[in-house]
Amino acid sequence: MTSDTDSLRFFTSKDADPQALSGERVVVVGYGVLGRTVALNLRDSGVGPAAVGNVADSYAEQARAEGFRVLPIGQAVADADVILVLLSDEVVSEVFATEIGPNLRPGSAIVFASGYNLAYGLITPPPDVDVLLLAPRMAGENARQRYLDRQGFFACVSVEQEASGRAWKRLLGLAEAVGVLWAGALELDARLEADLDLFIEQTMGAVIGVAMLSAFSIGVEAGIPPEALVMEMYMSGEMETVFRSFRESGFYRASATHGPTALYGGYLRTMEWLSSDMSDRFRQALDEIRSGEFARQFQAERDAGYPALSQARAMTAEESPFTQPVVQAEARLRAAMSQGGEPADAQ
Repeated sequence: MTSDTDSLRFFTSKDADPQALSGERVVVVGYGVLGRTVALNLRDSGVGPAAVGNVADSYAEQARAEGFRVLPIGQAVADADVILVLLSDEVVSEVFATEIGPNLRPGSAIVFASGYNLAYGLITPPPDVDVLLLAPRMAGENARQRYLDRQGFFACVSVEQEASGRAWKRLLGLAEAVGVLWAGALELDARLEADLDLFIEQTMGAVIGVAMLSAFSIGVEAGIPPEALVMEMYMSGEMETVFRSFRESGFYRASATHGPTALYGGYLRTMEWLSSDMSDRFRQALDEIRSGEFARQFQAERDAGYPALSQARAMTAEESPFTQPVVQAEARLRAAMSQGGEPADAQ
């Protein structure tokens, strides 16, 4: 374990006890993308899981087909020493109230992959269990591939409640078993983890999406071929190398390596954006997140049957008129790349 300050701790494989979970019955609740990844990684590491807790649906069928014992959620929890809750944020509170909480045994550990429900007061675990956070910073499928490649993936971790006397031992043992400590884990409590996750999704993520859609639309209006726009923005892979250089060299050092034209033009436009209301909008988003307002809105969205989420999914579906110009441009460029010729239906 290394530490730059008293408040910052970073864990790697050397911090984990190889026998941390010896004799512990580990179960996974939820077999979606992340649940499947965690279950497979645990099995490959020899840690379990003893069972997968899931409702009777296609995910349960997949878990059985892939060799896991599948139980009703309440039964899986009642038989477990360590329970990893890998359900969607908005359904955790209901499942916790009906299936998880009533079946937790004293001294057991419950592990969340997101701080969301703990941070915004949607659940209250009993005082006689360990409450742990193991929150990957990567989507499930990529986390699985990085495990198979022995690269590992980053996560935020914390002990939110200690009851057994071995909470950290359990947490670091799990983090090692799923592949997190091969890359490293940063200690961050559930509240900060949830704030961080939602803040970046709703600010940086949203701005990138709006920027790409705006650039595509305005570029097409100006006569730039749509295929050239999608190539320039992301299909060439240049943007991936930019973000990789941020990771490897640091944000400012990598930015300084761009050519004079890019650096000068980027500087001018950055100064213009810095004088806009973007920072105010970011602060407003963070205020709504930290106050719990966003969590309340999202729970209300679920209670109403997901009307806004359904609209968002309809808009981003490949067959949607909203997405067709971009989807078609991508398809024509892929066809041209595979054939070595001109894009089909090129204008």
